[in-house]
Amino acid sequence: MSTSPPGRWDLRLLDWRMTPAFRADDTIAGQPLLVDWRIGGRCPDWKLVADRKCAVIVGADDADTRASLLEQGFADALSSQVAMVELGARMLKLEGLGEMIPQYRIIGPVRLDLFYRDAYVDGRWIGLHPREFALMWRLAADPGQRVDKPALLKDVWRLRHEPETNSLEVHVSRLRAKLAVSGLGWLVQTHPDGGYFICTEARSTFPAFARERRSMLDTATTMSQGRRSNQPNLAECHVQRTRND
Repeated sequence: MSTSPPGRWDLRLLDWRMTPAFRADDTIAGQPLLVDWRIGGRCPDWKLVADRKCAVIVGADDADTRASLLEQGFADALSSQVAMVELGARMLKLEGLGEMIPQYRIIGPVRLDLFYRDAYVDGRWIGLHPREFALMWRLAADPGQRVDKPALLKDVWRLRHEPETNSLEVHVSRLRAKLAVSGLGWLVQTHPDGGYFICTEARSTFPAFARERRSMLDTATTMSQGRRSNQPNLAECHVQRTRND
């Protein structure tokens, strides 16, 4: 609920869906509500918010003001310097909301953590960039299902058109490279019809192994494009090896 919320409070980057509201009448009872308390961003009829137990005030920098808002029945009151990850965590604390939005998604040996926006493998964080995390989180929503490029650009980049850059391919390559350190580069696969998907097969199967090899080649090709842009194209050499099953 704000006239102009700042980007640092944009919870869509944490996989939320946000609907703008400029008046108390625009809010829906029972749904979590983020109320901008800053002068210039505060809606004039904020006192008319009925379902205050689902409303979190953000931007109240004075301690006495925050205490007063809590006494008035608001679920929480935070300063303007609150980090996005903490804001998301406090919103999840609202009654019943934690059951609606998962904090974790488990993909085989990988645990994706929405609070930390990173992947946890073998007792350590692998250090995902926020966009890499958002990409894997989106793919993990439907394991084994193809997510095409327009859908990823819309859900992860918030774009409704295809840019002239290969940003998606580069982020996929970097994500695979970080997963490959733990032997999990095969998790993110390129679909034959375009787009990507989370592989649900065990790595020991030959189809998964073959896809991993192709993914590694895709990763090497994409990440070296910038370095080799001024060099002549080199012919690819494919060596066929006999398999004895």
